[in-house]
Amino acid sequence: MLEAKNTQRAVVRIGYDGRVHKQFLGPNAQQRFDNECRVLKYLEEKGCSFVPRLLESNPKTLEMVTSNCGARVEHISEGKIKELFAELESFGVRHDDAFLRNITYRSSDGRFCIIDFEFSTILDEISDQKPTDSKGSDQEACRQAMTGELKVTWSAYSHPGNFRNNNEDRFLAVISNHQGVRYLGKVGCATSGDGNMIFAVADGMGGERSGELAGKIAIDELTRMLPKAQSHNDRFLAETYPQILKELFLSIHKELSRIGLDVHCRNMGSTFTVVWIHGRMAMYAHIGDTRLYRLVRAEGESTYPLKLAQVSEDHTFVGWLRRTGQINERQARFHPRKNVLSRALGAGHQIIEPQIGWFELMAGEKLLLCTDGVIDGLWDHAIRDLLNESRAQDHEKSVAERLVMAAVSESGRDNSTAIIVEAL
Repeated sequence: MLEAKNTQRAVVRIGYDGRVHKQFLGPNAQQRFDNECRVLKYLEEKGCSFVPRLLESNPKTLEMVTSNCGARVEHISEGKIKELFAELESFGVRHDDAFLRNITYRSSDGRFCIIDFEFSTILDEISDQKPTDSKGSDQEACRQAMTGELKVTWSAYSHPGNFRNNNEDRFLAVISNHQGVRYLGKVGCATSGDGNMIFAVADGMGGERSGELAGKIAIDELTRMLPKAQSHNDRFLAETYPQILKELFLSIHKELSRIGLDVHCRNMGSTFTVVWIHGRMAMYAHIGDTRLYRLVRAEGESTYPLKLAQVSEDHTFVGWLRRTGQINERQARFHPRKNVLSRALGAGHQIIEPQIGWFELMAGEKLLLCTDGVIDGLWDHAIRDLLNESRAQDHEKSVAERLVMAAVSESGRDNSTAIIVEAL
């Protein structure tokens, strides 16, 4: 057999009959083997013809044999790469290593194919998962959280950074009740009894100035759609909030995809993170690499400092590596693929699966919604320290402005935006 690849993660050999023999090695080999076997079986059931067929598998030796999908491709346009992986998503699988190295050309029928599914996700499995947090998300707990009331303060700030003339970030802070929607200022205070409070950040992307337009569209759709849900009673809202939030994201995605057909707006897209506070219940939806953090008390402690916890998941391959413990924060910060998104609104993506969940917001806790420009400039410990110190000290600038400007002074390569919400 001809050895095609030999690394710390796998050995691949091509048999004289053309079949591909792959043995998994190194970190999480069993998990990667199981995942690729499961995904290939799923794609065969779906009738996907441009991926390998699983012919044999041996769980004891972590070896598999697949059909041959041709030779690896050396050069192909970025547009064609996105088109291929988008076509794969139409069969219900997202490739979490969506790059040229995993594309082959099959000369027998002139077809580009996709290989290596150890890092991939069956989207139906995401849809079937019930959004939860550490306290669970059963409907009775939701309703109990909805009946409470909190006083909430917030501050928001956005800066284009040191190297860009335009700002593709957008943020939103509104309160919605039976009287309508009221836009909130960059700083303020209200009670959740006054209505539903909605906070969001978006980071647009695209050619020319379409990134700015993408972020604006996301915010405008949110303002148009979500306040309609404030008329629902608590029981109905506890049952339907995941669907309400998903429909919101799908609406934004369709609008971005429609406008993205224009040659001047091609590949228009946006990341998006939303928090919707109803009573003491904080519902959230997220896609991309904007972030939602929660600053909470450590177990058994009643004083500051609070502990910083990232609620949202970065929808990047690098984010997945960090969540699974394969790299640390420093390695993720300097990884060459840290900004390559696996999920976003628009931008050629075919299937949209936002992260959706809820938690009970307690007095003394803080939330941070921010774009990746803030993360590029500040380590998690610096964010935690700045948010903790703001309670005890009096400053002329809002905590959001100080956080953003600290990030800009450290990096400033990207637009930076933050909203900080504190429950009192």
